[in-house]
Amino acid sequence: MSVNQIIVVGRLTKDVELRYTGSGKAIASFTVAVDRSYKTEDGVTPTDFHGVTVWGHSAERHAEYISKGKLVAVTGRLENNNYNDADGVKHYGYTINAHDVQYLSPKPVEDAPAPAKNARPATNTRSTNTPRR
Repeated sequence: MSVNQIIVVGRLTKDVELRYTGSGKAIASFTVAVDRSYKTEDGVTPTDFHGVTVWGHSAERHAEYISKGKLVAVTGRLENNNYNDADGVKHYGYTINAHDVQYLSPKPVEDAPAPAKNARPATNTRSTNTPRR
């Protein structure tokens, strides 16, 4: 049995890049920055950058709804994209081919009314000495 599944949670480093294949299939690409769970001796938290690819209708949807700085959870399979350059030097790399991207950043509230200047926070008017009925 073989399993190839990866889950990363992080923030987009730039807006989603949307392009189309010659046959018209959509491809979205973006990079997710994921902080490691520790700090180095000099107090810096190392960050890993994961390239993500999404195909089809999902690619168009993600290009429309997520942008730089948004927090996402990506689930997919890890694919290697190793190649030899013109000088014969081998290059190694990996990409996440996503099958699910969840938006974790809260939606912006566009038409929410602003609180009144003299508004008081809601308080519990029930006395702690009042028996429950």
